Amino acid sequence: MPEERVAQELAMLVTRADVREELDRLRAHIAQAGELLGRGAAVGRQLDFLCQELNREANTLCSKSADIELTRIGLSLKAAIEQFREQVQNVE
Repeated sequence: MPEERVAQELAMLVTRADVREELDRLRAHIAQAGELLGRGAAVGRQLDFLCQELNREANTLCSKSADIELTRIGLSLKAAIEQFREQVQNVE
């Protein structure tokens, strides 16, 4: 296999395994949820949408994970997001 091709494949593997973008988005979504909850106004629909976004990032995090511990954390995160969603729907 040509060296250039090996380098391309390696770069693609590293890019796929990088979860920083998902973690950054999760942090941003959590911060936004905190802001919404701090408003004290009717924000149920916005929080429900935010739960969808949080779940999407958790799914991507789990799918990129090659580490069993990261997968466990991702699954715990998904369970917490689902609990949060249930609470949001009760408030809505």
